[in-house]
Amino acid sequence: MRTPCIPRRGIAVLAAAAALSLGACGSSDDTAAATPTASPAAALTVRDPWVKAADSGMTAAFAVLANDSDTDVTVTAVTSPASPMELHEMAMQEGKMVMRPKAGGFVVKAHGTHELSPGGDHLMLMQPSAPIKPGDRVAFTLTLADGRSVAFTAVAKPFAGAGESYAPGMHG
Repeated sequence: MRTPCIPRRGIAVLAAAAALSLGACGSSDDTAAATPTASPAAALTVRDPWVKAADSGMTAAFAVLANDSDTDVTVTAVTSPASPMELHEMAMQEGKMVMRPKAGGFVVKAHGTHELSPGGDHLMLMQPSAPIKPGDRVAFTLTLADGRSVAFTAVAKPFAGAGESYAPGMHG
């Protein structure tokens, strides 16, 4: 069987067309929250993101951060239009478990994952501007140490959890 011959100029045109068509791909529907979000340059993927629904006060967002690259990735900040944000951890301090800002951010090891979970590291919504009801979709952007960012959307869920409280008195 003979393979068709494509002139070099034709290959360049096909490559450019493919790049443009991939760059134009996008979704405006609500399925984005259920799909892992990746930053190809950073190789950081946000899997299974969700937010603890709350009528008032502080709350938190959780996910699994996966790094498919050959180098460690550090998340240094998070933003959301829904609330001022902080990276937080739960840690032992003077014999008590306390919530506090995470100094240095979250390091996701090369080819590894970092879990953001209730009772552990999390994304803290400090003062949501409105109640976050079950089913609401909340947008977030992670800032990485190299200046790049990873945007994702998380769905709010009712969650009683392990009785953790995201009240102001919980800070260490």
